[in-house]
Amino acid sequence: MSDVSTFPSARDFDPAALDAVNRDYGDARPLPAEAYVSPSYFEAERARLWSRSWVCLTAGAYVPNPGDVQPLDLVGVPLFAIRGRDGEVRVFHNACPHRGMKLVSEPGNAGALITCPYHNWAFGFGGELRQTPHIAGMGKHECAGFDKAGFKIKQVRSAVWFDQVFVNLSGDAEPFEDYIAPVAERWAAFDSSLIRHGGEDSIMHFDLESNWKLAVENFCEAYHLPMVHPALNTYSRLEDHENIEEETYSGQVSLVYAPDRGDHVLPRFPDLPDHWTTRAEYIALYPNVLLAIHYDHFYAVRILPNGPDGCHETFDLYYVGDEPTQPGSANLRATVRETWREVFQEDVDVVEGMQKGRASPGFDGGVFTPVLEGPSHCFHRWTARAMM
Repeated sequence: MSDVSTFPSARDFDPAALDAVNRDYGDARPLPAEAYVSPSYFEAERARLWSRSWVCLTAGAYVPNPGDVQPLDLVGVPLFAIRGRDGEVRVFHNACPHRGMKLVSEPGNAGALITCPYHNWAFGFGGELRQTPHIAGMGKHECAGFDKAGFKIKQVRSAVWFDQVFVNLSGDAEPFEDYIAPVAERWAAFDSSLIRHGGEDSIMHFDLESNWKLAVENFCEAYHLPMVHPALNTYSRLEDHENIEEETYSGQVSLVYAPDRGDHVLPRFPDLPDHWTTRAEYIALYPNVLLAIHYDHFYAVRILPNGPDGCHETFDLYYVGDEPTQPGSANLRATVRETWREVFQEDVDVVEGMQKGRASPGFDGGVFTPVLEGPSHCFHRWTARAMM
């Protein structure tokens, strides 16, 4: 879909360090400390990882109606999402093909056309150039020999799954269907057409003074549960978890999911296999989206970097059917939201603490424990391969 280059080339990094990450668990080393603190390494990630991969960038719920637009940023590349009249969400480079003016600065509705604020060139929701005011002089809006078809807004390859909008800047990643297939097959029992975003009160934001990879790694493993989440560990203990270790995602399973919300009961996904009556799964789909499935709700957390030592998390909660999204269910939504806010807030200090520790010349990347950090190693290995 995209025929534009993304980033300049970046210098190579020590292949031996990345080779060490790529070994089998038990023999592998974690990513070197440089991968978390070096501006040069971050530039290499922009060129190799963020450009070439499928990246989760926003949610369809943020542009619910035809013409709704949302400005976006992917490691410095200005983009925008828009829902077309056909109901599909598309993503475009946020630059007018005339003079490069940023087209969308605020979320809202574009109206009938996407209009550039500089010279009022106007575009359809598919990026096609429709109007060129005064292009041939005052009051002359058409120009002989000027081919409007050659000046479309550049579209970015994109796809939507479980309401999450994924983009591939370079345009040459594997087909999205192949990328998402392992998770889609794992969660095939869940009907994604039933999920409903909880609304404004079901969105949370976290700003972390940490490299984005540490936030992903922390989510992957349950090893830190007793130390960092003591309240959660009283009913969903470390020993009640299993690891998920796959090529493109990893995480953990809780075998004792049974929330106590008093008399308030959320609708459930229908026709689930019996093992889902006490099971919940938490996975990091590489590179940057954290996904959690339960029999009565779903959440997604998109992590986007702000340079090598900062990142932003956007957390969206979804429910089954329309009932939980109504005004009468506000207290129930608040209960679910605050439960997860407490857990994610507890993670902030340890994730930021790991970032601070990596400033020490005495830290060379660390080590994986023999049993519990396999999911983190899966992420390190994927990242190392993306950088190689």
